Amino acid sequence: MSLVLCLALLLPWQPLDTRQVRVGGEVGRRINVTIRNNLLVLDVDKDFLLPFEQHREEGGYVGLGKLIMASVRLAAHTGDPRVAAFKDRLVARSIACQQSGGYIGICRPASRMAALWDIHEMGYLMAGLVDDYVFFHRRASLDAARGVADYLLAHWGGIPEDWVARTGVATHVAVTGTDRALVAIHRATGDARYLDFLLERRGLGEWDLPIVIGRRPGIEGHMYAYLARAVAQLELYGERPSPKLLVNADRALEFLANQNGATIAGGAGQWEIWTGDQDGGAGLAETCATAYQLRLYDHLQRLRGEARLGDLMERTIHNTLFGAQSPDGRRIRYFTPMEGVRQYHPGDTYCCPNNYRRIVAELPEMIYYRAEGGLVVNLYVESEVNADIGGTKVRIKQETAYPVRGEVRFAVEPSRTVRFPLRLRAPLWAAGAKVTVNGAPVEGVRPGEFLVINRAWKSGDSVLLVLPLRPRLVRGRQRQAGRFAVVRGPVVYTLNPAQSPALAGLDVADLTNLTLDPSSLAALPDGTCRAGLWKPGFGLQAKPDLMVTLTPFSDPGGRESYFRLRDASVAEDDELFH
Repeated sequence: MSLVLCLALLLPWQPLDTRQVRVGGEVGRRINVTIRNNLLVLDVDKDFLLPFEQHREEGGYVGLGKLIMASVRLAAHTGDPRVAAFKDRLVARSIACQQSGGYIGICRPASRMAALWDIHEMGYLMAGLVDDYVFFHRRASLDAARGVADYLLAHWGGIPEDWVARTGVATHVAVTGTDRALVAIHRATGDARYLDFLLERRGLGEWDLPIVIGRRPGIEGHMYAYLARAVAQLELYGERPSPKLLVNADRALEFLANQNGATIAGGAGQWEIWTGDQDGGAGLAETCATAYQLRLYDHLQRLRGEARLGDLMERTIHNTLFGAQSPDGRRIRYFTPMEGVRQYHPGDTYCCPNNYRRIVAELPEMIYYRAEGGLVVNLYVESEVNADIGGTKVRIKQETAYPVRGEVRFAVEPSRTVRFPLRLRAPLWAAGAKVTVNGAPVEGVRPGEFLVINRAWKSGDSVLLVLPLRPRLVRGRQRQAGRFAVVRGPVVYTLNPAQSPALAGLDVADLTNLTLDPSSLAALPDGTCRAGLWKPGFGLQAKPDLMVTLTPFSDPGGRESYFRLRDASVAEDDELFH
């Protein structure tokens, strides 16, 4: 057996089935409002299904497959009969739209395969139907997905030779989602034709693209498309391991974390394209790209088991991801900038609203993993997990108000005494973190590592993790150099000017020149921070001009996250982005 195959078999962590996890806290609230105020109030007939029933379009994109994927996971996770009924109706109507040759889409016959985004739509339809088969064992869904896949394989040669010149979009960008879907169909059917197509016709095993900065013809620097294909390579790695399949994922991670690709709030890119200048305005952080950043981190976490990947996930989730949705769940953003006014996407269809629904539905699978005969706690979220460990049923209840407060308590309830390792992530910022088991201190807690507690667990055991949540001032990078952000745990803070009459009328340039008084900075019990600010100018008075409440980045009224300091020596570098 090759070394690569050995590593693939021995090292990966596996997520738990979403049905084994119950989630509360802010993650659970986001799931609930997404279901109640978004998913279940969509005009599915008009906005999503009608174009597929008529199939009269010359091109365009709806996102029906992504909606199916979100509804499948939300139905499986919650067990909510309303969501299950929504999902069943959506799937049944989609299958009813399938043409005799296997095609499901919105395009008239003359435009199929040639119209921009038609294959993209089919890719996610395949993926959504396979998900329905995997979670709910609906054979009709798998058969329909396979029909679409066979249509694609049979008609792939019909893509026009002048595709890029005619559309301005490279093929791998225009067919985003197809690669992962075909891997999933192969797993469900065992049919090698789909992997052979990916390797021989799509060149997925050899695909190797550098990070391209700028929106050039072909948009090769499209973040979403790049990350989606890198994740597809990671999934192909699980089927046919090869070091080549890790290159693009590692390149993306290196750029995001070590080369200024990701901002302090976790989001990245401008106008959908890779950028490394830390521009915090306008088209920052396309929601599709944010979703695929999280999928990249998740897949690499399964492969590598590195605490920093969990840090990246929680920074991105609590800031950019949650900032992409209105607090009531109804509206979703295409971009989530750090400075200036944030706009909501005007409709419910298209890529970003649907990718948001998908990634929120996937969050329960990123909290815990199975590893080496035990469990890993990757994210700190009010939750409960039920797992079988070595033939023993184990329930772990995680009680916490994190990231508002730093205490995380785990109640361990095995059906009988059983030995297994429990891994807890100590974030890089968490110097001074402490862990106790049944009140007794545990040694070896090191920031940036997983603490392994390997013991014989019995019913009634309790683990307490205490993370020091102090507000800290973090230096900006690149275009944010000379300015500083307030960060507490994984949460970045923002200034909502609507809270203070003294800020009325100030534009973004004025807000970026406010100077923060470090001595005034204080965390408040509700998770906000109190801070004093001096207005722009030459004044040196000791007392700040005004006191404000800085709110978490997800505040929809946030307009600025960086400030000036009179003395830069009180700040520190961001431990997460080198």
